Amino acid sequence: MDKATQTMIDNLHKNTGKSLEEWVAIIRREHFGKHGEMLKFLKEEHGFTHGFANLVAMKAREADAGSVENKNVLIDEQYQGKEHLRPIYDKLIQGIAQFGTDIEVAPKRAYVSLRRKKQFALLQPATKTRFEIGLNLKGLEAQGKLTAISTANAMCSHKINLLKPEDIDPEVMEWLRMAYEQAG
Repeated sequence: MDKATQTMIDNLHKNTGKSLEEWVAIIRREHFGKHGEMLKFLKEEHGFTHGFANLVAMKAREADAGSVENKNVLIDEQYQGKEHLRPIYDKLIQGIAQFGTDIEVAPKRAYVSLRRKKQFALLQPATKTRFEIGLNLKGLEAQGKLTAISTANAMCSHKINLLKPEDIDPEVMEWLRMAYEQAG
């Protein structure tokens, strides 16, 4: 388990008086069908912040890399029926790896989180035809390929949509590098 997740788990117990395992049991007793229902319950009924609610929901659904033995299984599952988008992911990971050796690649069921000291990007096959890069670039104005995300509780402040590997150009890589540098 990565250091950031362990710190969150430790803080969850300190802040709530209950362990992660106890919260997972509470969520499972409620028989929620969707991730969003779990988040809403934890936030509204128990005063959780988005980060802690997401942690508990991911663990309850066993949808995080720490709940799966082989992380590549999660990535492979993301591209079932979307195999033509996998080269975008592969090309991005290859380019992002050039930024530094301190990048944590943390696959989830629907996306891959990229972190340094904090999360700086999400990579995901958003639809059958569109790949999305989510970026944490708070305070920056959207421009070029960068689009602002205005959703409340969004995990990222901006996004870039890609359709094919050739859409990954110097502008895309520069936005990723900027997010990486801000996360360090």
